[in-house]
Amino acid sequence: MRLLTREPTLRTMRPTTMRPTSTAGVTVALLVALLTGCTSADRTPTTPSQPPVTTAPGPTGTPLPTTAPTTGGAETSGASARVTLRSSGGFAGRGDAVTVEPDGQWTAVDRAGSRRTGRLAPADLGRLTALAADPRLAAEARQTTSPTNCADVFTYRVTVGTIETGYVDCPSEAPPPPVTQDLVKLLLRATGTHTR
Repeated sequence: MRLLTREPTLRTMRPTTMRPTSTAGVTVALLVALLTGCTSADRTPTTPSQPPVTTAPGPTGTPLPTTAPTTGGAETSGASARVTLRSSGGFAGRGDAVTVEPDGQWTAVDRAGSRRTGRLAPADLGRLTALAADPRLAAEARQTTSPTNCADVFTYRVTVGTIETGYVDCPSEAPPPPVTQDLVKLLLRATGTHTR
């Protein structure tokens, strides 16, 4: 006996695992919307007691906020100033913030909102205090920066009291400001916030 095989007709279509195009389109649109929400630049709220902010060209020509440095006063003193490091960029588009209180207590928050806390070792707190009080830091904050041509590099912004400085970690350009770079390296190492 011979079995006849034939292709399915409209009445007897066999089921497939393929989804209709409308479902695929909705899925793609939802994915794009979710990924767009993940690219917000800075989630750190600002307080109204901060000094006036001006803008300077950033790594891609976009303005970056810079705060005019002030002289004197307890707030700019390294021993009594809060230190904040914001790092962003890289291939994966990271965005981390580390805040160190004057007593050495630190909080690290990543782009997803995960929070870690700790306390700096006495030696690290001493080094941080010395770097924060270094007069070269205020001079570095007054330096102008030019836009970078580097892609997928990290941008670091350090705030010590009312002084804000930073740099783009681009190996093919001018070296970063030394005190600012030392602060960044110290905070990344001491808090376990590694960006590479």
